[in-house]
Amino acid sequence: MTRRSRPEVTAGLATALLIVLAVRGSAAAEGATATTCAIAAGRDASHNTLTCNFGLTPEQLREATKAAVEGATGPLMDRIEAISRRLGITSNAAQTLLRIVGEQPDVPDERLAEVLTKVATDYVRLKAQVAGLNPDNSTAKALVASAKAEIEAGHLDRGRELLRQATQAQLAAAEMARQLRDQAQAAADAQMLGAARSLAAEGDVAQTERRYLEAAELYGQAASYVPPGHLEEHSALVERQAGALSSQGYERGDNDALRKSADLYRTVLAERPRERVPLEWAGTQNNRGNALLRLGERESGTGRLEQAVAAYTAALEEFTRERVPLDWAMTQNNLGLALAVLGERESGTGRLEQAVAAYTAALQERTRERVPLDWAMTQNNLGLALAVLGERESGTARLEQAVAAYTAALQERTRERVPLDWAGTQNNLGLALQRLGERESGTGRLERAVTAYTAALEERTRERVPLEWAGTQNNRGNALKALGERESGTGRLEQAVAAYTAALQERTRERVPLDWAQTQMNLGTALQRLGERERGTGRLERAVAAFTAALEEYTRARVPLDWAMTQNNLGTALFRLGERESGTGRLEEAVAAYTAALQERTRERVPLDWAQTQMNLGLALAVLGERESGTARLEQAVAAYTAALQERTRERVPLDWAQTQMNLGTALQRLGERERGTARLKQAVAAFDAGLSVVAAVWPPEWVADVRALRATAQAEIRQRQMR
Repeated sequence: MTRRSRPEVTAGLATALLIVLAVRGSAAAEGATATTCAIAAGRDASHNTLTCNFGLTPEQLREATKAAVEGATGPLMDRIEAISRRLGITSNAAQTLLRIVGEQPDVPDERLAEVLTKVATDYVRLKAQVAGLNPDNSTAKALVASAKAEIEAGHLDRGRELLRQATQAQLAAAEMARQLRDQAQAAADAQMLGAARSLAAEGDVAQTERRYLEAAELYGQAASYVPPGHLEEHSALVERQAGALSSQGYERGDNDALRKSADLYRTVLAERPRERVPLEWAGTQNNRGNALLRLGERESGTGRLEQAVAAYTAALEEFTRERVPLDWAMTQNNLGLALAVLGERESGTGRLEQAVAAYTAALQERTRERVPLDWAMTQNNLGLALAVLGERESGTARLEQAVAAYTAALQERTRERVPLDWAGTQNNLGLALQRLGERESGTGRLERAVTAYTAALEERTRERVPLEWAGTQNNRGNALKALGERESGTGRLEQAVAAYTAALQERTRERVPLDWAQTQMNLGTALQRLGERERGTGRLERAVAAFTAALEEYTRARVPLDWAMTQNNLGTALFRLGERESGTGRLEEAVAAYTAALQERTRERVPLDWAQTQMNLGLALAVLGERESGTARLEQAVAAYTAALQERTRERVPLDWAQTQMNLGTALQRLGERERGTARLKQAVAAFDAGLSVVAAVWPPEWVADVRALRATAQAEIRQRQMR
């Protein structure tokens, strides 16, 4: 049995259906009420396989379509009514559908029924779709209702026009809604911006009242209120937040605030790229450098300081002298600060010289006439770098230049105008005067230094600027200690210990490890001086403990010169203890400490410090030599003193020269006592005479008497040996 394919079966069924429909259609034309050609709503005419011939021949359908096109349907109304009933639509609608078919020029007569069926199907679907329209817009709803009626009546043109109007009404409403939405968003954005600005103003109040953490929180919250599309305003608020945290860190010793500040500035840099806003980018680089510099000053490493130098250097790529001369000068000043701090931690002077060059450059634009306070600031900073250079040189020229720079700064930095800046410069002036005073025989410069520090503390209070207060307390302790060393009493030294102890309340190892180490070292020195004037060893033991603590942060790798200085001072405390003990253990430890110090305290690098350690080494060797039967240690002591005198000249440091001469005289006297001739003894007398020529008028009488007694003993021994 042969199986036919599905297309042939379908074709057969379609033919059969057409025949049945044709018969029923004929019956309907004779008055039957059957409506089997009615089209179900929603059916897609393009897939309809059923075609009505409406009980009309193709010629009759052609007459009907032609009449509909020409508007002369009167004689054919019965025929049209039959079609409308068969399709289930109004006669007007039927006329419209016939017109649509009739206007198609390429439809042959035999396909008129098929095309009319498809048009009717589309019409029914159209009515169903229009019936489903229910717009929210009241105007569109009325227009759609009218369109429904017109389409139902077969007035498609009018229905289409009404639908077009409904569309336009809804488009207009949508545009209005969008405008209202945009206006509402704009209104909301404006309100949020207003809230951000008023909250930022509240932050300004907190900033003015020096409540920096509160100000930072308010600025940060204000930044969170800024809506999208206002990036510059957001960046500005974040930068203000970073600035408040930077102030908190600088003035209150809050390192965590400084770290957050540096991070926030990095956020601002991402929002303000150099390509878009080069000058603002440069300003943020400068501000970030400030936060990093302040952090770096308090940390033991140099990483933050190097980052600060990099930030300032980047800023100068856009902050050029030609474009923004004052901003260029400001950044040069800040770069000098970072270089100076790095220079203080290095054994060489390269960074310090770079700092001086940066400050000098800044002063080309920061003139007193144009920006007096900025000029004063840079003069102050220049003085700092010159003072550190002066400490590392044997002469006093750089120190005198530093004093001149500070004095100039104070012409504009008055207490009434800028109290904290005035206090800072007073502190720095005290430092330079103290260094000069240490190299002079008199005490005038040292007294002036104490006066300057005391003045600074009137504004640098612990409550206002705890770390700066601690720094000035430390410095004041140094000046008092230097004065105490030149006096027979212990009052100044006790004051120095009190000042150092106060400083350590804020200078903690956790917060500022290097500053803590510095004050520990200074405290050790004052305790040592007191211990030298007391019978017990308690103060000396405390001094050794303080020096040992300082060396935990003052390492050779990190701060070689500070490490060497602390080794020198530790050696001196051990030496004093060794003098009071019967054994030689402490003295040997002292020699080891001095020898270690000389690895970094070289004559080329720090000639006067090298000379001081040579003299101290000589002292320890001399005492060891006195406790031994041989002369080797005494010979080494003489060599150390002689080396010291190469830099400790009478012209440069007369008191130190005199002290070293007398120590040399003592060692020569001890050697002379163990030798047969008088040469060493005569050299000793010459050394005593040289020393007395300087100190006789300035030392306490009892000290002078002791030296003269030693000289007299040497002279007597010479005479006795000459008589033999």
